[in-house]
Amino acid sequence: MNLHYTDFELFGLPQRFAQERSEIDARWKELQREAHPDRFAAQGHTAQRAALQWSVRINEAYQRLKDPLKRAAYLCELLGAPINAENNTAMPPEFLMEQMEWREALDEAGGEEELEGLSERVLTRRREVLASIQQLLDLEADAPAAARQVRALMFIERFAHDVDSRLAQLGQ
Repeated sequence: MNLHYTDFELFGLPQRFAQERSEIDARWKELQREAHPDRFAAQGHTAQRAALQWSVRINEAYQRLKDPLKRAAYLCELLGAPINAENNTAMPPEFLMEQMEWREALDEAGGEEELEGLSERVLTRRREVLASIQQLLDLEADAPAAARQVRALMFIERFAHDVDSRLAQLGQ
């Protein structure tokens, strides 16, 4: 194994957004078995330390590949369109209006039914953005446009977490 492999190369997967989670999981288990430090006990401390490094690298790659948001951001970076979310928060006006409407709906939600309805709208929007990212990365090879959608998805994910937190508060 080469430490300089991309996550996709390391896992033996095609470099694309669309991935089967079961394949990622299966490959992760396989790689972890191969790199487990106990398998190298007879070869000495140096071999075990190298295996531990590989295990850490495999886990880092797994965390990126299994999460659609992280995978999309990673792919954009590999394709020369880093997300730079900390200094690039520009969003289309329609998206910002949608976010404001969601925030108002969250603030005004009086009960579980309203929050669940909002949650469903957010999840639907999340699926739409994920489909757009897949189209942009896998079919159109438009990483800069995909990066804009990834930044939008980051907002959506944060908002979904806020809705879930409010639902959890109601359940207490």
